Amino acid sequence: MSHHDRAALVAKFQGMRNAGIPIVGGGAGTGLSAKCEEEGGIDLIVIYNSGRYRMAGRGSLAGMMAYGNANDIVMEMASEVLPVVKHTPVLAGVNGTDPFCLFSSFLDDLKRVGFAGVQNFPTVGLIDGMFRANLEETGMSYQLEVDMIAAAHEKGLFTTPYVFSEEDARAMTHAGADIIVCHLGLTTGGSIGAETATTLKQVPEIVDRWAKAAMEIREDVLVLVHGGPVAEPDDAAYVLRHADHCHGFYGASSMERLPTERALTDQTRKFKSIRFS
Repeated sequence: MSHHDRAALVAKFQGMRNAGIPIVGGGAGTGLSAKCEEEGGIDLIVIYNSGRYRMAGRGSLAGMMAYGNANDIVMEMASEVLPVVKHTPVLAGVNGTDPFCLFSSFLDDLKRVGFAGVQNFPTVGLIDGMFRANLEETGMSYQLEVDMIAAAHEKGLFTTPYVFSEEDARAMTHAGADIIVCHLGLTTGGSIGAETATTLKQVPEIVDRWAKAAMEIREDVLVLVHGGPVAEPDDAAYVLRHADHCHGFYGASSMERLPTERALTDQTRKFKSIRFS
């Protein structure tokens, strides 16, 4: 796994940035998703509980609910995904607020089984309002996710945390994030997509604002965009053309759910349209 050490990945992705080549990452909820994404030339793959729920036909927010232990699920998914991925770095989504997880040994275990890095998912960053305020007050705060990313960075893991504001962007960059992923909320579109989101036109300005905040801490931090209205390749192209500080796209639903919904539905319709002559 030597080519997946942090320094090599940082050098590779910084090189892509300098050459003006967008970095594309994708979520995988099944071994098949990961296999196809790699075949398509993806730069990094992230696996976490929501991917599994998504591919089971549930909304991605299932990953935020008490339907299973997120950190156990990602370890289980490792045995499905890691053996079929030949050369792409695979990152684990880690639930950094889990009060029952011994993070030091858990991060060591992730490294041992072959993960190249981590991302903070499930994340309380997706929760707002009174519930979020109460989580922050009762010791289940976003800061714990920042601490987890810092611990992973210390252990030489590649880190690509989700951020939801300028403040998050600064905190995660300070913790050693190699790439910050600007999370614009649940991906819209398709049969289990969210309906409520920012509009595509608002995205470049938001990404640039969060990116600048991160760049105050470290000039060379890489920035990807994820979620909300950025669902299709054209949406990502729009953001990359109009934002000054966006180096690529990270897709989860848009990389595996939307294309699968289309392909299976379409293929079934074709079979169903056969008629005896």
